[in-house]
Amino acid sequence: MIRPFSPARSVTIWLATGILLILIMVSIGGLTRLTHSGLSMVHWTFTGSLPPMNDGEWVAEFERYQTSPEFKELHEHFQIEDFKSIFWWEYIHRMFGRMIGIVFLIPFIFFWVKRSIPRDMLPQFGIIFFLGAFQAILGWFMVKSGLSDVPRVSHFRLSAHLVTAFLTCAYIFWVMLNYNRHGKLRADRSPIQKGAIWFFAALVLQIIYGGFVAGLRAGWIHNTWPLMDGSLVAPSVWAMDPLILNFLEGGSGVQFVHRTLALVILAASFLIVRSAQTQSDHIRKPAMVVLGMVLLQFTLGVATLLLAVPTSFAVVHQVMALITLLSAVWLVHSATYFVASTELES
Repeated sequence: MIRPFSPARSVTIWLATGILLILIMVSIGGLTRLTHSGLSMVHWTFTGSLPPMNDGEWVAEFERYQTSPEFKELHEHFQIEDFKSIFWWEYIHRMFGRMIGIVFLIPFIFFWVKRSIPRDMLPQFGIIFFLGAFQAILGWFMVKSGLSDVPRVSHFRLSAHLVTAFLTCAYIFWVMLNYNRHGKLRADRSPIQKGAIWFFAALVLQIIYGGFVAGLRAGWIHNTWPLMDGSLVAPSVWAMDPLILNFLEGGSGVQFVHRTLALVILAASFLIVRSAQTQSDHIRKPAMVVLGMVLLQFTLGVATLLLAVPTSFAVVHQVMALITLLSAVWLVHSATYFVASTELES
């Protein structure tokens, strides 16, 4: 009898720490956007990680900012103290991203040397690093769009940056579930697996449109619910021509899609729970968690809209979206595999 690979608790803690750090990073990213701090750093190098350390360096950094479209069009009244207030959020955001990279890389090398990671799972860990690097590139690509001609980032690039962070976190959670049950997982597709995958895809689409809403500041356009300023569908939803542009670049159209998708996802979560009632307990539990998270997120989204997007509500709404996505990952994983009862293989 050959004892299979036994997962190490330290690796699980490492992966869980990475998920927690990304949750914090999403919060910082939301605060950076909502405080309009994301375009404050117009000069950034990989080696230049220290902030301005004296008055002269602050003056030089502020002078660089004064050449940006944001300063010229929106912040000409800024003094150096005003600049510092937006600089620090963006600086923390970027440095926290670097820290996450280090937290993943150094322990990975240690666990690899110690053979705490099974060889057949190494490609999955490689994908984590690829997603992390891609996320960093998208962050630079996003900020670049607001430093050339107009003082705002492309909402397409903002959404891509956001959804990649969410998918990276979701994939880390998937890998953690695989790792914790390595050698015990057996493919066993539940009848609700396809529905769970479609539900996950709907959540991703909703997150994309959440990025559109944030980038276009569409949350401030119609602050009523369930009607849009007295109409089931506000007339401004159809204002642009061709029609498709309303749902890609129009604030009213983008908000309409986002609030409609929320209703679809809420209804789908009830259907998933109903379908899961005939399944085993390991599927019913994540289904109930999904329903609870969707109900909480839906309520929070409506409150954020009605209150005209207060910063605290908007940040919590963004973080809760990621936690809801993680619950959907758990559901898909549970609907795809079951855990074998034996731990020994011949």
